[in-house]
Amino acid sequence: MDCCKKTKRSKEEKKQLINRINRISGQINGIKEMIDNDVYCNDVLIQIVAAEKSLKSLANLMFENHIYRCISDDIEKGNVEVVDELISLFKRFND
Repeated sequence: MDCCKKTKRSKEEKKQLINRINRISGQINGIKEMIDNDVYCNDVLIQIVAAEKSLKSLANLMFENHIYRCISDDIEKGNVEVVDELISLFKRFND
């Protein structure tokens, strides 16, 4: 991870992302509670899949914002090396 790069986000975008993260955190805590309460495996697995989908949705939103903001800004500034960064990220994203 590059320690020097930052992404400036609007208050609305931060609020949207934090709300999603809080929901995901609630889902994870709910799964932990289900395990603590010996809830049937099938029911726990269904909640795990729901949490995975929520994380994937968050990742998709971040990925989209990254392309529209960070990557396009860098390309406009002539920094075409970000294409390599994007390709690497895309490969990780689809593993």
